[in-house]
Amino acid sequence: MRVLFVILAVLLIVPGWTGEERLALLGSKPQMVATRVDLDPADPRHVRLGRLTYLGGVALRSIDPAFGGYSALHVAQRADGNRFTMLSDGGNVVAFTMGADWQPRALAFLNLPAGPGIGWDKRDRDSESLAVDPTSGRVWVGYEGYNAIWRYAPGFVRAEAQRQPRAMAGWPDNGGPESLALLPDGRFLTIGEERHVPRQRWRGSEADRLASRDALLFPGDPITTAPVHWAYLPYGRYDPADATALPNGDVLVLDRAFRVPYRFSNRLSLIPAAAIRQGAAVRGRLLATLDAPLIHDNFEGLATTIENGATIVWLVSDDNQSLLQRTLLLKFRLD
Repeated sequence: MRVLFVILAVLLIVPGWTGEERLALLGSKPQMVATRVDLDPADPRHVRLGRLTYLGGVALRSIDPAFGGYSALHVAQRADGNRFTMLSDGGNVVAFTMGADWQPRALAFLNLPAGPGIGWDKRDRDSESLAVDPTSGRVWVGYEGYNAIWRYAPGFVRAEAQRQPRAMAGWPDNGGPESLALLPDGRFLTIGEERHVPRQRWRGSEADRLASRDALLFPGDPITTAPVHWAYLPYGRYDPADATALPNGDVLVLDRAFRVPYRFSNRLSLIPAAAIRQGAAVRGRLLATLDAPLIHDNFEGLATTIENGATIVWLVSDDNQSLLQRTLLLKFRLD
């Protein structure tokens, strides 16, 4: 009877085995090292990048095997420095405080308490986007594959609700809600990474439609409100990787492209608040392009803060847990 009890207990607490190795989870003893990096490896004095000024950055490393793959970023300003929250596409969260010395402290590792599927492999935790309500502390996470949005209690302590919006049902499994942004007026927006606007909703040329990305605007909480459609037009053959709102309601969009043999390029665009409305097809104002020979990687996370009246732009890269890539956290001033 004791053996039977143990077997039943294990079945209740351990996700079902799929035949694959279980998704790596962050351990209980957080460890991370930050190393300063230059924008231009050949010239540390080079700090101008389009409309941006480089203020510094770090490469982040950890001996924890689950560390890496960060696709979403939130930065909260505090008296002792900025509090960073990085969410990986494996459902892992790294939080830390960092100030002008660029040294992380108050480091915390945690794993999402729940999500789509059973959480055994990455397909169940393909968490690609993040939005945080600064007032309530509630967190919304966008999941690819399931094309779902989940809402969590502050600090990710528990899942509160989830939804698979009908308007996202046709988005590709690996090209879904890569971005999720909370606007100052309480609305939310998301942009499909690869989904073009369907022909029946497009009024322009076929070439422009094939360059478009289907986007949604929710009047409130995306768990409970119905969205309207709009369209985002990236510059060139780039895909939207993240978006964030400025205090005036304007939206920054981070686009990404992969270059052969193994190189990434990113573009940052600004969309005026008034342009984001039902039925609109919007191309933002190009602010900067981050590409070789400057520091470059698979930047997927975007956040902003305000310092002494200036808008600060933060970027984090998804290293795909590859030896050929790095987890980079970069800081720019928007001029």
